Amino acid sequence: MGGMPSAEMMPTSPVDPVDPAVVGPTREDEVAAVGSELIGGPLGRRALLGTSWWTPVRVIALVMLGMFALGMVQKFPCYDSAWFFGASSQYTHACYSDVPHLFQGRGFADGLVPYFDRLPGDMDYLEYPVLTGVFMEVASWLTPGGGAMQHREQVYWLVNSGMLMICAAFVAVCVTRTHRRRPWDGLLVALAPAFALTATINWDLLAVALTAGAMLMWARERSLAFGVLLGLATAAKLYPVLLLGPLLLLCWRAGAWRQFRNAFMGTVVAWLAVNLPVLLLAPEGWAKFYTFSQERGVDFGSFWLILTQQMTNPPDTAMVNTLAMVLMGAACVGIAVLVFTAPRRPRFAQLAFLVVAAFVLTNKVYSPQYVLWLIPLAALARPRWRDFLIWQACETAYFLGIWMYLAYTTSGDKHRGLPMDGYHLAIAVHLLGTLYLCALVVRDALLPERDPVRRSGDDDPSGGVLDGAKDAFVLGQAAHPPRHAAHAARRGPQVHWGVEAPGAAQARPGE
Repeated sequence: MGGMPSAEMMPTSPVDPVDPAVVGPTREDEVAAVGSELIGGPLGRRALLGTSWWTPVRVIALVMLGMFALGMVQKFPCYDSAWFFGASSQYTHACYSDVPHLFQGRGFADGLVPYFDRLPGDMDYLEYPVLTGVFMEVASWLTPGGGAMQHREQVYWLVNSGMLMICAAFVAVCVTRTHRRRPWDGLLVALAPAFALTATINWDLLAVALTAGAMLMWARERSLAFGVLLGLATAAKLYPVLLLGPLLLLCWRAGAWRQFRNAFMGTVVAWLAVNLPVLLLAPEGWAKFYTFSQERGVDFGSFWLILTQQMTNPPDTAMVNTLAMVLMGAACVGIAVLVFTAPRRPRFAQLAFLVVAAFVLTNKVYSPQYVLWLIPLAALARPRWRDFLIWQACETAYFLGIWMYLAYTTSGDKHRGLPMDGYHLAIAVHLLGTLYLCALVVRDALLPERDPVRRSGDDDPSGGVLDGAKDAFVLGQAAHPPRHAAHAARRGPQVHWGVEAPGAAQARPGE
């Protein structure tokens, strides 16, 4: 957490002085306008912005804390008993969490040191990246010793929940500040039902918070700080390193090589600073996360599970690993083609969402909390309430589906829950919902006049030095003068390359 930007690094004014025209979602989003009736209706033309203590950042942070607390309440049936008594009750109540189970199962209750001390049982070392292991260990230090094991596990979950709540608030603040003129897009994250439901299942929010901080730093043209935070995020979970791929392509198209070098070096140095001591002193324990990820079989939530459960001769783990890498590689090639041939350079947030979504869709496992990886990126990539809520409905359906399926498989002859075919349908809903959002993001990149962010008059507010920069390398149609949809100008102002959008950074020669 020490690598996150401090309060001094972030503006504190309600409205940034260089960006007076804050975009009101109720003025451009029909769903937001309808939903605002619950709190008094859409923002009026004569509303005075920036004159109240209730700034967007404060409102959204408080909403996030409230939603997080509701997510904790949803886990209370398990907190009282279901985690400890009855094999399937934690599934029928949809309140499962890894946190209390791993307190004893990974040696924290016995004071074992992650990566250094061998664990009894099937898992010989902690199977999480180093920074996540540090987070888990710190929570165990804050958990009082002595007393019944059940009570200690309950307290361990509460301690972790308190630490993860801080991460959740940080995510909301970072998303709110990333697009200077669109602070209210942070409400998409704060009110996301899947965020509240999955926040305390595992420790993914640490990596999500660091990644959100990295996105904010890149938007503020602090490429080295972006790299440091991204390296720390990668030390907590592997997926954040994927963001370097789209960033490389975007910097290539814009010729912003110095900024990418700073980001890359910051990522490598920060990741090594966390991992190298453990790698040198406890190499076997350090490697467990990577060997476990490679050897892990096809698991819940992936389309690979549907295939293997429907096939008489399913592929083995090695074959699935290879095929998943091929599919992910094909998706990355598609993203590269999009970067260099789109009529305008795609926004960084759009490509960040697409590359992480591609990993989620092609991976051999999709744990329900993995949706946390995508929610902040989706809010930046496609800030439209209708589409976001459709996707969230699909993810909520999957959240219920996996627990009902596990209830079915653990309830013996009673078969209480969702059978295999029903679970396959829940997986399909999750896959289709994510693909739907991906399709909209790709369409926005190919037809910039359909992009909600660009229709507001911005170019790439999360792009930092890429915002308003001229192209240095393009291919195909993009090499010709872009045909901006002049006919659609009435739907929103058009932004041309090299012309500074409201709040955009001035293009820098030679970058």
